[in-house]
This record gives sequence, structure tokens and C-alpha cells, in this order.
Amino acid sequence: MESESTPDEVTDTSPLLPKTRPEAGGGEERSDSDSAADLLLLLLSTFVAVSGSYVLGSAVGFSSPAQPGILDDLGLTLAEYSLFGSILTIGAMVGAVVSGKVADLFGRKGAMGFAELFNIVGWLAIAFSKNAWWLDIGRLSTGFGIGILSYVVPVYIAEITPKNLRGRFTAVNQLMISCGISIMFLVGNVITWRLLALIGIIPCVIQLLGLFFIPESPRWMAMIGQLDGCEASLIRLRGKNANIFKEEDEIRDHTRTIEQLKNSRIKDLFQRKYAHSLIVGVGLMVLQQFGGVNAIAFYASAIFSSAGFSYRVGTTAMAIIQVPMTVIGTLLMDKSGRRPLLLVSAAGTCLGCFLIGLSFLLQDLNLWDFSPSLALGGVLIFKGSFSLGMGGIPWVIMSEIFPINVKGLAGSLAVVANWSCCWIVTYAFNFVAHWSSAGTFFAFATACGFTIIFIVKLVPETKGRTLEEIQASMISFGAAAE
Repeated sequence: MESESTPDEVTDTSPLLPKTRPEAGGGEERSDSDSAADLLLLLLSTFVAVSGSYVLGSAVGFSSPAQPGILDDLGLTLAEYSLFGSILTIGAMVGAVVSGKVADLFGRKGAMGFAELFNIVGWLAIAFSKNAWWLDIGRLSTGFGIGILSYVVPVYIAEITPKNLRGRFTAVNQLMISCGISIMFLVGNVITWRLLALIGIIPCVIQLLGLFFIPESPRWMAMIGQLDGCEASLIRLRGKNANIFKEEDEIRDHTRTIEQLKNSRIKDLFQRKYAHSLIVGVGLMVLQQFGGVNAIAFYASAIFSSAGFSYRVGTTAMAIIQVPMTVIGTLLMDKSGRRPLLLVSAAGTCLGCFLIGLSFLLQDLNLWDFSPSLALGGVLIFKGSFSLGMGGIPWVIMSEIFPINVKGLAGSLAVVANWSCCWIVTYAFNFVAHWSSAGTFFAFATACGFTIIFIVKLVPETKGRTLEEIQASMISFGAAAE
């Protein structure tokens, strides 16, 4: 979006953020109560934002426990239910296309509120549907909402948190997605699918109300030229007595640099200097989906039944394991770094898919009576490993690597790529697995193996660096290749 600032606002003589503001943080000693209050607002802002992540997880986790009930109540065929499950991703693709522009136009808070309106309408349509048509309309609307949220939530958190906390706070995005999926699996085993859909509205309302109590992203405020608003957001997030001069300077200098690059168009993304950022951001999103995560999440009940294992026991075990593993990944994010966690996670998902494929192969050949247990073990290894790193870190890195002048377009492209691949996998999975379940999971294992190579060769470490430092290094890498 165009900045509304005048040229005078970005010159050296008229800095983006004034440097003489004793009341805005002179670095004097702060009391414990002040520090606690500042952290509380940061935690509240993050909680409100990741309520949208919970909504996303709820939408993804809904189709598996709801499948038996919907098939019985509405008499859907396998093809109709595959459409219902996968049409979420079509809506998400459309939401992802506009997510960057919506976030740049209305702000990060405005985009989250806009998305939740579609989510509420979607859940209501599903809950009161009488046929496949209304199911699909509701699922499509919910998909559009979560498509926007999947971009704007990690971006908002990355833009409001200090660099020493950014990884852990942004990774809470994946933690809440995991919580949403897990709770849908657990609750969906004991209540009807219509009531489950109504429960999906609760986190939507929580986020809508919470948005009134949190500050807007200071970086977005600076981007549109609202300098006082940028300062006010920083003071609220860091505290009245915090020394925010260095962070202000970095935002000011970076914004001044990209002022001359306004009005970015889609073709601008494909300049050589953005090549590294684009390859990493889009590549991680594509590989995340072709590893098979949403095939397992959307159709876990059917997978366990096909493997000869109780789907209720299997989905409950999945729900139990993925949240603790996501917590571990969140805690390690700013300690071990992004790359080591990604490598361990990708290796684990590769092993998990291989074991699932092996279990189906042994079942087809009638060589081992314990192949159902092997399938359960493979699914749990996959979900635990995915939750450790591949679930959340690609979204963290996406929120870090794109310069703000192209962040909206680049972020939208990355999210569109993610949801497009998700649609391909979730729509085709039932048909391909019917042809060869073993071959399907061996293909997923191959994609996970390729992910390891991709991480080693191309993904940078972003731990402990400011957004401006990360983005400058990525541009320098691309420019050096010219």
C-alpha cells in the first residue's frame, strides 16, 4: 500500500521517529511492576492474535471427527466428502491471495477482524446445513477467513515482539493450531458434528473482542506514515520507561530505505535481490504440504480404519502427542535456532511416513499381524516430529525474511502456494490412497527427504537477529548473485 507520508518525513533532517522524547523512554531504571505490566500487554496481544491460529486448527481438525456423522446424516458419497474436506483449502487460497493487501490496507488488526467475520458465517452455515451445498458454502467461507489469518497472525506477532522473544512468540502460532486440531479430535469423538461446528465459533468471538484491547503493529504504522502511532505502539509494547531508541532507529532507517520502493507489483518480487527470500519462503510452504501433514489431519479417521486400527484411539493419541511436542519446539525455538529444529523435524516426518507406508505394504502382502500398530507408531512419529518444527517454523521464517515493501505480496504468494499444495494433497489423497496406500506414504516420505536437502542448502538461521538485519542479509545474498 502507498505510504501517506510526505518526502520531508523520510529525510535525514526530519527523521521518521523523533529522537528527543524523554517521556517515551529514556532508559531509566524500571520497576518490576512496570516490566510485568509491559510483558502482560505483549502476552495479551499475542494471545489475541493466536486465537486466530486456534480457529485455523479447528477448521483443519473438524473434517476428520465429523466424517462418520456427516456421511450418516446427510448421505454424502466419498467424492462429495472429499470435496467438502478440500474446499476449505480453495477458500484459503482466495483468502491468501488478498491477505497481504488486506493486511496492508486495513492494518494487521483490521485484517484479523475482517477474517473472523467470514469464519463465523462459515461455522454457522456448516452447523445448520441440510445438504452438501450448504456444507460446502460454509467450509469455503471458513477457508477464506483462515487463509487471511494464516498470513497476518505470524506477521503481526513478528512485528510486535523484540528479537530475543520473536521466535518463541511467533511459534505459539503453530502451538495454537495444534491445540485447535487436538481439541477438535478429542471433543469430536464425544459430541455431534453440528455441536462441534458451533463450538468453532467461540475462538472467533474471543479474537474479535480482544482486538479492541491490543495495539497495532508499529512497523505497519511506520509503513503508512503514522509516525505518532508507531511511537505509541512501541511505548505500549515495550513500556513507558523502556529505551526504545535503537528499535525506533532500525524501523526508521529500514522504512526510509524502502520508501523509494513503494507501489511494489507482483513482477517486482521476481527481481534477483528477492530471489533467495522467495525461494526459501515459498519452498518451505510447498514442502510442508507435500510431506502429507494435512492428508493425515483431514482424514486421520479413514487412515486408521484402513490400517485396521481404531480411529477413536488413533485420533485421541494424535491429539495427545502433538501439543506437548509443539510446546517443546516453541521453547527451543530461540535456543537451538530454526535450522536445527527444522532438520530434526523433517527427518522425523520422513521416518513417520516411511513407517506408515511400510505398514500398508506389509498389510497388502499379509506378512505381519502387527502392521496396524506400526501405522499408529508412524502417524505418532510424524505428528510429533511435524509439531516440533515443520509445523510452525516455516511460518516464522516467512514472517521474518520478506522486506516490508514486498511483504504483503510475497507473504500472499507464499501462503497461496501453501494452500494450493494443501488442496492438491487433500483432494487427491482419498483417490490416490485407494489406488495404493503404501505408495502414497512412500511418496510423502520422499518429499520429506527432499525437505532435509532444501534446508541444508538454502534456509538461513534467523535466531537472535532483527527483522531488518535478516532482510538486509537476504537481499545482499540475492544481489551478490547478480
